[in-house]
Amino acid sequence: MWPLLACSIIALTIIVERMIFWIRAARKRDEALICSVFDLTEAGDFENAVALGNRSDSMAVRVLVAGLTHRKYGLVLSMEAAAVSEIESMKRGLSVLDTIITMAPLLGILGTVAGIIESFDLLGEAGIENPRAVTGGIAQALLTTAAGLSVAIVTLMPYNAYARRVEKVSKYLEKLTTHFEVTYQKGLGKEDETQQRL
Repeated sequence: MWPLLACSIIALTIIVERMIFWIRAARKRDEALICSVFDLTEAGDFENAVALGNRSDSMAVRVLVAGLTHRKYGLVLSMEAAAVSEIESMKRGLSVLDTIITMAPLLGILGTVAGIIESFDLLGEAGIENPRAVTGGIAQALLTTAAGLSVAIVTLMPYNAYARRVEKVSKYLEKLTTHFEVTYQKGLGKEDETQQRL
């Protein structure tokens, strides 16, 4: 039961931490700023787009700004690298939850098996005359299986919710960066026109 208690405390800690992470991410999301960065980029005003984007703590804006900052060396590769970094931060702790979901029932079964072995040892000592000693031990041993399954089930629901959220944001970032690449190409054409006029 002690390992199961440790698993439940770790799972609860990660679930709460991820909840706080996603609440903060939702508050930092700024669609108006993303539109402004797109508009400045399409106009060819890359420096102002970078300056505007640097004021934000939104993960989507950070990806766009990373691409613009390193546009001369590889806009797409820079955005991909920034997106991978953001996705890794979104996934933090999910592998631990996944492990707990798998491990908790196994720990419960291990506790049950150990309890049943102990009960049969008592049966050997007490004999058939005292079956309550055996059945009480088996009932107590089955509690570990129930506890392990409970920890896994309670952890599974937030894990699936967070994994789905990571997948959704990853697709959003992919669409955003593809659209931004097209916008950047338009901005390059306008920047060239401005330089030719000068």
